[in-house]
Amino acid sequence: MASGSEPGKKGSNRLESMGAFFSSQVNRRKLVASEKQALATRLSAAGETFPGSEHRPADRKKWMAELGPDKVRVHQVVWPGTHDSATNKIGIPFVTRPFAQCQSLTVYEQLAAGARVIDVRVQEERRVCHGVLATYSVDVVLADVIRFLAETESEVVILEIRTEFGHDDPPEFDKYLVEQLGEHLIPQDEAVFHKTIAELLPRRVICVWKPRKSPAPKPGEPLWSAGYLKDNWIDTDLPETKFDSNINFLGQQPPVADRRFFYRVENTVTPQADNPVLCVKPVTRRIHGYARLFIAEVFAKGLGDKLQVFSTDFIDGDFVDACAGVTKARIDGTT
Repeated sequence: MASGSEPGKKGSNRLESMGAFFSSQVNRRKLVASEKQALATRLSAAGETFPGSEHRPADRKKWMAELGPDKVRVHQVVWPGTHDSATNKIGIPFVTRPFAQCQSLTVYEQLAAGARVIDVRVQEERRVCHGVLATYSVDVVLADVIRFLAETESEVVILEIRTEFGHDDPPEFDKYLVEQLGEHLIPQDEAVFHKTIAELLPRRVICVWKPRKSPAPKPGEPLWSAGYLKDNWIDTDLPETKFDSNINFLGQQPPVADRRFFYRVENTVTPQADNPVLCVKPVTRRIHGYARLFIAEVFAKGLGDKLQVFSTDFIDGDFVDACAGVTKARIDGTT
């Protein structure tokens, strides 16, 4: 009797497991929809107005220069950044690329569009990567940065390069970065935060190198160590959860005028393995359109003096304009 009933039990257990799985997926999709609607409701109630929200640079490629290099201090800037910046050609088109691509523009195009913080992950062979997928050499990124610098005069770039999780540091990578970017590099010095852009010129790159095992850059050296660019990233695909987490962690930071590091907020959400939607673009769209709402809420909560690096997937001009607008308001004293 007992042995004869085993197949029936196994079949029943499988059906129960499948039922539980599909039930969890339905509940998950309901939760995502609920959080998307919650952000839409907040937008309708609060709007997108904040100090500088009406500002539109005449030329996003040179938006810092427009504000005046002798007026803009490093700590006053709201730095528009891109998340996983060098993933425009990662993976195989239509096959693996949708699962890892966070930007469709090249690094040069991002900078020309107004981005000023670039986030690059590398592996041991100096190739850019995102998780297990690798793409072109980091040489491509550096060539794009150098090209942008050659075409502008007063734009400062924060270039973050880190060894991707699960990979080893490229050999002697710090020396390689200095060789490639030497004359452009702003040495590691906490006095930089209160200097104007004009005082930094002609050097215009703050390069933060985050190795896994190699020695960290030291004060006075051409590269900056990991502690000078911080964030509190959480791994979620829920847009309101990420939105509120960003506000909460930002509120715990000192004001930019008192800070001796850059603090980043990422207006992104991340695909989760237990969710049927695994492609980056449709997932990150859940929060992408609420960047201006985030800034508006930050000011409404009295945290406007804490916003500094603000990053996104698939950067666009409106995102850049919002960051440039707050920067202008700070310089004008209207925040």
